[in-house]
Amino acid sequence: MLFNSSPQSVEARSIKTMQKENISNAPSTPSGRLRHRRRSHETLLDPNKANGGHLLVNDQNKYKSMLIRAYSSVWMIGGFAFIIYMGHLYIWAMVVVIQIFMAKELFCLLRKAHEDSHLPGFRLLNWHFFFTAMLFVYGRILSQQLVNTVTSDKFLYKLVSGLIKYQMFICYFLYIAGFMWFILTLKKKMYKYQFGQYAWTHMILIVVFTQSAFTVANIFEGIFWFLLPASLIVINDIAAYIFGFFFGKTPLIKLSPKKTWEGFIGASVTTILSAFALANVMGRFQWLTCPRKDLSTGWLYCDPGSLYKPDIYSLAAWLPEWFPWKEVSVLPVQFHALCLGLFASIIAPFGGFFASGFKRAFKIKDFGDSIPGHGGITDRMDCQMVMAVFAYIYHQSFVVPQSFSAEIILDQILRNLSYEEQRALYMKLGQIFLERQFG
Repeated sequence: MLFNSSPQSVEARSIKTMQKENISNAPSTPSGRLRHRRRSHETLLDPNKANGGHLLVNDQNKYKSMLIRAYSSVWMIGGFAFIIYMGHLYIWAMVVVIQIFMAKELFCLLRKAHEDSHLPGFRLLNWHFFFTAMLFVYGRILSQQLVNTVTSDKFLYKLVSGLIKYQMFICYFLYIAGFMWFILTLKKKMYKYQFGQYAWTHMILIVVFTQSAFTVANIFEGIFWFLLPASLIVINDIAAYIFGFFFGKTPLIKLSPKKTWEGFIGASVTTILSAFALANVMGRFQWLTCPRKDLSTGWLYCDPGSLYKPDIYSLAAWLPEWFPWKEVSVLPVQFHALCLGLFASIIAPFGGFFASGFKRAFKIKDFGDSIPGHGGITDRMDCQMVMAVFAYIYHQSFVVPQSFSAEIILDQILRNLSYEEQRALYMKLGQIFLERQFG
């Protein structure tokens, strides 16, 4: 019986014996265990991309994408021009709509459908914080314009003055209500997700409302200080795309593979020259240069000031006699525009690089898809956010007169004193003038 094994069993025993011999002949480690080489998790680079295949100049579908992008750009520029024509209040409304779309795109970035299904009303809490922040920011920025709008109506004036006086208190308790709402909705096993969303919401509010606050302040200082910086960012973006499209060969930064040095340099020169030229055109329209002191939509008339009055420079000593133009008219504001153009061409693009790195961190191509060929609203606002803050700080630092004027003091009186206090001040000033007049 021991020697009557089948051929299959003999073959099986021989295979097992060979496996044991192979194992025994394998090099052993000090611990007697085999070491296995870890598989590399790195993926090989595409040879085309490694050699610059990701650049626009090598993109096979670049003309199709260019047409889509150009079509969307024409519609956006046309709508933007119409809103500028309508005036300050409509521009402010446009900024509010952009804010809402940006917040929506950013809120969705870290949203998880499974967790949200167990947290009814949690998304509503995000919007509660959003509109509370909006009430606080715009209540502080536009309080003077609102007061000036209702000055003629005594009842509305008292009502608005009271709301402005207690505006910070109202906003604080709206925030506290949202804070308590958040605490009461905390659920076991979802604490990490909820607190992460709470922190993300506050980060969005900081990003969105910081830039929009400066943007709205620029609008009411004069549309010029909103339109010129925003236009320079658009020009820089278009010029960088065109120069990179036709001449881009040298990659600029790894965070944004399609950006090239050729596009960056070409866009910088174009933006600076455009800033100087556009300031000369925009500075001649009172609709763009006059500040808006209320929330009305009527036409504006004001003394533009020396900043918008042309200076004549003679070119006779620099040009041949046959040249038709012997002098050139330059507005002083054009030299300020050169600083804005320099910032828009060199520093503001880093807002786009930051957004590119942010999207890479979250492994997304765009923040949204609301604009064909461009992505989402946030994708168009990355550089605008940086530029708006700089334009406001530059205007306040180098353009607005630092000394007190009658207009500034009057604004402070209307902003901080009640109707009775303003009346008492008026009577006191009248008494002082009478005493000076009669010795």
